[in-house]
Amino acid sequence: MSVLDRFLPRQEFSSYEDFKQNYTVNIPEHFNFGFDIVDAWATEDKAKKALVWCDDHGGERIFTFDEISRLSNRAANFFKANGVRKGSVVMLILRRRWEYWVAAVGLHKLGATLIPGSLQLSKNDLAYRANAAQIAMMVCVDDDYVVEQVEGAQKEAPSLRTLVLAGDGHREGWLNFDEEIAKYPEAFPRPTGEDATDNSDIMLIYFTSGTTSHPKMVQHTFTHPLGHIVTAKYWQRVQENKLHMSVSDSGWAKFGWGKIYGQWCCGAVIFAYDMDKFVPLKLLEKLEHYRVTTFCAPPTMFRFMLQEDVSKFDLSSIETCCNAGEPLNPEIWRKWLDLTGVKMTEGFGQSESTVLLANFPWFEPKPGSMGKPSPIYDIRLINTDGQECEDGEEGEICIFGVDKEIPVGLFHGYYHNEEQTREALGGKCYNLHDVAWRDSEGYYWFVGRNDDVIKCSGYRIGPFEVESALIEHPAVVECAITGAPDPIRGQVVKATVVLAKGYTPSPELIKELQNHVKHTTAPYKYPRIIEFVDELPKTLGGKIKRAQIRRADADGAQP
Repeated sequence: MSVLDRFLPRQEFSSYEDFKQNYTVNIPEHFNFGFDIVDAWATEDKAKKALVWCDDHGGERIFTFDEISRLSNRAANFFKANGVRKGSVVMLILRRRWEYWVAAVGLHKLGATLIPGSLQLSKNDLAYRANAAQIAMMVCVDDDYVVEQVEGAQKEAPSLRTLVLAGDGHREGWLNFDEEIAKYPEAFPRPTGEDATDNSDIMLIYFTSGTTSHPKMVQHTFTHPLGHIVTAKYWQRVQENKLHMSVSDSGWAKFGWGKIYGQWCCGAVIFAYDMDKFVPLKLLEKLEHYRVTTFCAPPTMFRFMLQEDVSKFDLSSIETCCNAGEPLNPEIWRKWLDLTGVKMTEGFGQSESTVLLANFPWFEPKPGSMGKPSPIYDIRLINTDGQECEDGEEGEICIFGVDKEIPVGLFHGYYHNEEQTREALGGKCYNLHDVAWRDSEGYYWFVGRNDDVIKCSGYRIGPFEVESALIEHPAVVECAITGAPDPIRGQVVKATVVLAKGYTPSPELIKELQNHVKHTTAPYKYPRIIEFVDELPKTLGGKIKRAQIRRADADGAQP
């Protein structure tokens, strides 16, 4: 019996309907990812690869599960010796450094609560997070900006006692992670009694990006990794002992989706490219050189890779390509298929969940569709009257049954905030406030965040459809559709556009793009305003910050 067999009583299914009806996960008492997945694979096969890591400076390291097991034990002993206990909160700001996997598994074994952090967080961001979550320790990359912000935050955060630096560097007031863990034993006995982790303990906290207030603290329990088996095995379609790459920084939830939990549950090898910045040609070179089998990236990266000559690279090793973070425009889907022969499989979810909707193996993906619901979740679309939607009718995506039992993988509320938790999970369903519609074959199609839907002269216009129309024009690399204030219509459609190489802004191009949209989709949806920019505002996860564009337009419209 392999490690995965212990958790999935059945892994093969004859159809999507069979999968949806009969997929189940065995959840043992006191499940702990560090012991029950990482150590279990290490025990089964000491030579089994877990992680292939490289960077832009010639660095490369290959780790087996046995090595990750022993290094994480050293890390757990180090954390414990420095006051970290079950329930202590530790933040990791480690980009894509290999130390993230070692530190994370060590914290899980110890029963601590892990918070991933971004390199771009300012002193105020970090101080807020440290005080809101009572962070006791931060483990960070050796980066001047990061160090400066963390040291500034520590002065305003009484709980933050210990600072730890990964890599070869040394700084006053910081411990060196690599050197320190080498001082501790490779054995770390599984805690028992009160020190053992319970399935309801908080393993992981994600700070979601707030648009009108401070970020929320999304809390996941120690069973969360088991929810990601569907993410990895049936959407990303990872294969045991084969390389899987998700392009994501460790500071956001997509890392948990694609670079640790579900992948290691399935025995896949994680490929981690610790890039200094995203350069399409370098990423294509890595995919070719390391012969990656399954690959996942946000749509933005596919758009920019397709600006290069993809045909120069041998990508024949790639068997599955996934995208998430934003809907993928059908035109990009078709271009990637023409160049690689691979049909991309879109997936959809949140920091609060594992994959909710996806293109699974038993049906053909439709370009631009999110696919169909995961078997873990009872997903329904609810209209403005509170009724379930008919096919073709737009409604908000809701997960039902949370009043009876929280599905494995779904968040268990917001850390230290009972009011927010009650608002989200206190009823019969959890409402994502994302708008979609379902076609007659059961495929779901994303319309936009409820706040993103544009209301113009009585019409409701979803941004994604207009973006997909615009992206078909060769002048457009990517774009964001938002509603701009208008005294007569309430809102009008605005397009913020990044141009492809060789194109320059002009009134003639604006007219050409407007006519293109009129002929590609319903004419009333065309953008009455087009603004050209060098780049779109985005989250680290690659999501376009439409709210930021709307706020700037609203501020500019104020008398």
